[in-house]
Amino acid sequence: MTSEIGLRDRKKAATRAALSDAAARLARVSGIESVTADAIASEAGVSARTFHNYFSSKEEAVLAHFEESVSDWVRLLSERPVDEPIWDTLEYVMVQIVTDPAKPLEETAATMELIESSPALLAKKLEVHLRVTRLIGEVIAERTGTDIDTDLYPNLLHLVVGAACKAAFDLWMSGRSDASEPEELVREAMRLLRQGLPQP
Repeated sequence: MTSEIGLRDRKKAATRAALSDAAARLARVSGIESVTADAIASEAGVSARTFHNYFSSKEEAVLAHFEESVSDWVRLLSERPVDEPIWDTLEYVMVQIVTDPAKPLEETAATMELIESSPALLAKKLEVHLRVTRLIGEVIAERTGTDIDTDLYPNLLHLVVGAACKAAFDLWMSGRSDASEPEELVREAMRLLRQGLPQP
């Protein structure tokens, strides 16, 4: 019985991911305004009814892609050795984010651009962001013996590292960096943070 429940949950997760991927893919090509729930369902190989069983709107489906990424980061953080220094843990996670072959940076950049250009997606992203980024802060708090609700450290750390990752990502995608690969920029960003951002 337990294995049947596990299989059913995995199938549900796979269907949800397929719908979210399809929504993001179609929206990147045609724009979110032109995409319909029926088109997303067809792209994912399921019925429109199935789409509505998982998502209330096409915007929610696109942003589930972002929410799933944050869940992956939380999982990566949680799986690291408990005695590993937090800066080493965060650097490991950042490197995994920019080197994951299953999530090409070009697709990530296109999805981010799509979200930023759509008022409807941007508004919903803020709602999702407030909810899911707390999860990262909670893991950091647990690993550093701090309290996410009362201590500045875990709140500050996850925002600073997130900003560093975005800065490295944006510079790499601009094509203006001398770095040979995005991992090089991520490691340089973490090195600068560890040193307290000394003036060049």
